[in-house]
Amino acid sequence: MSDKHITLHDDAPERSILARLILPDTVVEEDPLEELHGLATTSGTQVVDELIQRRSTPDHSTYLGKGKVEELRLMVERHEADVVIFDNDLTPAQTRNLEKKTNAKVIDRTELILDIFAAGARTHESRLAVELAQLEYSLPRLKRMWTHLSRQSMGVGMRGPGEKQLEVDRRLAQKRIHDLKTELSRVEARRERQVAARSDLPTVSLVGYTNAGKSTLMNALTAADVMAQDKLFATLDTRTRRWHLPDWGHVLLSDTVGFIRDLPHSLVASFKSTLEETRQAELLLHVADASSPQVFEQISAVYQVLEELEIEAKDTLLVLNKIDAITSPRVLNRVLDRYPNAIPVSAKSNSGLLPLAQAVGEALSREFLDVEIDVAHHDGKLLSFLSANGKIESREFGNDHVTVRVRMPAAAMGTVHRSALQVTPTTLEMWKQSASDDAEISAAEGADESAERSSDVA
Repeated sequence: MSDKHITLHDDAPERSILARLILPDTVVEEDPLEELHGLATTSGTQVVDELIQRRSTPDHSTYLGKGKVEELRLMVERHEADVVIFDNDLTPAQTRNLEKKTNAKVIDRTELILDIFAAGARTHESRLAVELAQLEYSLPRLKRMWTHLSRQSMGVGMRGPGEKQLEVDRRLAQKRIHDLKTELSRVEARRERQVAARSDLPTVSLVGYTNAGKSTLMNALTAADVMAQDKLFATLDTRTRRWHLPDWGHVLLSDTVGFIRDLPHSLVASFKSTLEETRQAELLLHVADASSPQVFEQISAVYQVLEELEIEAKDTLLVLNKIDAITSPRVLNRVLDRYPNAIPVSAKSNSGLLPLAQAVGEALSREFLDVEIDVAHHDGKLLSFLSANGKIESREFGNDHVTVRVRMPAAAMGTVHRSALQVTPTTLEMWKQSASDDAEISAAEGADESAERSSDVA
């Protein structure tokens, strides 16, 4: 019988313990570790225990108090846990001290989210964004293990072999960060040009808390087949599909990465190119999980990220999804009392989708006007303006003019009125808007003429 060594591979998931320090000014959910549990499960670990401490301030060396650190050590020992996951952000020193005292790997909330994003990144663009965010997070946490990040030679003129390894590692990481930022800048500029060039149809962008059901809603509205899973951060890359609105026409509907409470700032900055669809959209659909006990906090967290992206001022419709999962009408009414204009839907059962489509059409109509414009044959400038800024439906050529039927942004109508022979709205609502624009233009022109007469008299 041969004496061969057989290596057994343990494919079991890492065993994790969840921990959270709750400070006095923190908004506490019914289950303070529910979201972290979902994040830990998404990352592939098996949660075996939880620990919560309420404290006025964090301990500067171990974040938790000494008694809780000892309790955490005993938990790790009892469950043979591999990792302790904190629902807080730790300093590098606190992480090192906790690892020494618990004899287990310790990661904080930001590192966990970055790990999930890294596992879910599929496209070249999202991989660049995640790697940049990970490097910027890890740079102050280097532990002499970074040389695998780059195979490039340090080049002529660098300090010799006496240089400390940690300094070498830091330089490698900093160079990689510079290279990633340069590449992402090129990607962002290219994406911005691509999105801006696609001006034939208005864009509606889905935003919302992770796992609120954005991808499922996109599938229901557009008959698309984008991946929709009941897990956090299932979608990291932007997907765009054509959506037909009854009595309105086609729009482009985009779905991108979900947001979360305390989303790492470096991650938001890295994903700016991926979120370009959202930045340039005419309308945002903010999808919220109406069945979640934390729905109010999740809605607030999304608005905070939109503010950080400087797109919070965009026209937005709040969509309350997953109403099929609500067992009591009081739960939904509680949300509607605070957000009376919200639109309840169920992407899973296709409930409420028609009112949503109608609301989107009405919201877009506030920004766009359907008009017939008579343009003189020789006015090539106005014809070019209409082609560049509106969606032309038809042209009819007369003896001395062209009648163009077009859908135009309301903001562009001032230029149209100044040059067109005649502007005829195609609906009563459009006529009211156009009449208002005409009145404003006439008043402005009257004021200019009055000022000119006053100047002449003077």
